[in-house]
Amino acid sequence: MHVEFTVTRAHLRRTLVLLVTAAVALFSLVSCTDSSGEQEQDRTLGGYTKLVTQQPSQTMSYSPTRNTANFWIKTWDKPGKLSYVYLQNSNGDLLGYYVFKGLPVPYCVSLTPPDQVSGRGDYGVVRKAPSVDGVYYGQGDCSRYFGIDATTGGYVEYTAGLGINVLLYDQPLPNHPNVKPLGRTRINKDGKPVAE
Repeated sequence: MHVEFTVTRAHLRRTLVLLVTAAVALFSLVSCTDSSGEQEQDRTLGGYTKLVTQQPSQTMSYSPTRNTANFWIKTWDKPGKLSYVYLQNSNGDLLGYYVFKGLPVPYCVSLTPPDQVSGRGDYGVVRKAPSVDGVYYGQGDCSRYFGIDATTGGYVEYTAGLGINVLLYDQPLPNHPNVKPLGRTRINKDGKPVAE
């Protein structure tokens, strides 16, 4: 079967007119959108510049925040350092505790960057940087935690939230002998972790 298709000058002219009309309409639409968007951006930046001029930010000669962050690093930068995790209900009662080797880790921690670049190259892509502890935060369930039991080396997992608060210490809480161990490690009378 043979089909012939003939294009007349009138048909070609109509097609070209429609294409040009569509291109002009699209250009006009983009110009209007860009123009109003640029005006909003200029207004926002102009307001910001005015406020910065009137109220410049102050600087500090000492940062208590950086000092505390460095204290955190010094505290946990020790292989085998124990952490004491107490779970507390919404009434303030301690439900129990875990003793871990190292810190408990939330499920939202990743060892590799959480984003992926598709296509050719990664020009203009902003990627999350790892935290000071060498991991990436923010992907997954941050209410579930896991850790290594201090005496058995076993895997331990718990969930925080829904009325359960987590209190984390680098030493056992004194004067709380009735708080029960939730994992396989308990704290003896001398404050030392021992296997249950």
